[in-house]
Amino acid sequence: MNVLEDAHRATAPDHARHPTAAIGHRLRQPLSAAVWPAGVAAAALLLPLFTSAYWIQVLTAAAVFSVAALGLSVLYGRVGLISLGQIAMLAVGGWTAQRLGQTGALPFWLVVLATGVVTGLIGIVIGLPALRLSGLYLALITLMLAAAVTIVLTNTNFPNGGPGFLGYDPVKSGTVPLARPAVAVGDTAYFRYTVVVCALMFLLAIAHTRGRPGRAWAAIRQSEHAAVAAGINVTLYKLWAFALACFMTGVAGALLAASAGGLTVYQFPPQESITLLAALLMAGMYHFAGAVVAGLMLKAMPALLDTWGVSGNVLLIVFGVGLVQTLVTSPEGIAGQLSRDLARLGARVRMRRTTS
Repeated sequence: MNVLEDAHRATAPDHARHPTAAIGHRLRQPLSAAVWPAGVAAAALLLPLFTSAYWIQVLTAAAVFSVAALGLSVLYGRVGLISLGQIAMLAVGGWTAQRLGQTGALPFWLVVLATGVVTGLIGIVIGLPALRLSGLYLALITLMLAAAVTIVLTNTNFPNGGPGFLGYDPVKSGTVPLARPAVAVGDTAYFRYTVVVCALMFLLAIAHTRGRPGRAWAAIRQSEHAAVAAGINVTLYKLWAFALACFMTGVAGALLAASAGGLTVYQFPPQESITLLAALLMAGMYHFAGAVVAGLMLKAMPALLDTWGVSGNVLLIVFGVGLVQTLVTSPEGIAGQLSRDLARLGARVRMRRTTS
C-alpha cells in the first residue's frame, strides 16, 4: 500500500471509510447529490454570455477533464483503486472517436456512445490486474499502461483521414478535429453541448453510487474480505467500476476530439495522470463536485496564470503545497470543506429563524 493512499485513507471522512456511514450520509442528503450537477450545468450554460471565445475553449477543456477526474473519483474515492491511466484512456477515447467519425456513417452522438463502449471494454481488460493488485502495485501497472499508450500514439499518431485501420496519412500536415454535430458547430454551441453531455456523465455516476453498486463499492473499499463474507461479488463490482470509469473517460475523449485544434500526442503525457490525482485530492476525492473543481484547476488555472504572465511551473508548486495541506488539515478537499461550511451556515440560519 503506498504512503499517499495510507495517509489519505486514514484521514478520509467517515462516509468514505465505512460503508454503513456512506449509506447514512446519502440518506441524510437525498437531494443535493442529484441537484448540484443540474445547477452547475445551468450556470455553465450562461457563461458564454460573459466571456470571450478563448475562455469558452478553456472551459470546454475543463468540462472534459472534469469527467476524467470523475472516473478517478469513482475508482479511488468509492472503491479504493488507484488508477494512473485516466489521461491515457482520454487519449484512447479521442483516437477511437476520430477513427469512427472519419467514416462519416455515424452521427456524432453515436460516435460518442460507441467510443464510450469501446473504452469501457478496454477498462474491463485493464481492471483484470485489479483483481489481485491494489495500492502502489496497481498504480504502477496503470501508469505503465499509460506510458505504453503514449509510445503507441507517438508511433501511430491520431487519425487524420488517411487510409487503412490507423487512418493516418504522413503526407498530410496538421490535425483533423472530429466533425461536430450540426446543432453545435460553433465554439459556444459546442461548449453547451459538452456541458450537457458531461452533466449526464455525472448523473450516471451518481445513479451508480446511490444504488447497489455504490453500496458494494463502499463495502469493498472498507474490507474486501468482509465484502466477500457478506456475499458481494468483488470481481464483478471491481470490473464494473473500471468499466464505468473508462466509459465516462472515453466519452470525454470523444468530446475533446471535436474541440478546436484537434488532438496531438503532446496533450496526453503519462505524468498528467499524477497531476490529475493530485488535483482531485485537493478538490475533493469523495465528492463528485470535486471533479468539477479538479477540471477547473487543471485547465482554467494554467490559462489564468498565462493571462497574468506567470510561469506555468508555479502551478506545480501550488499543487504540491495544496496536496500537503489537504492531507494534513482538510482530507475532504475543497468540495468537502465547502459543503460542510455551507451545511453549518444553513444550520445557523435555521436556528436563528426558530429562536426569533
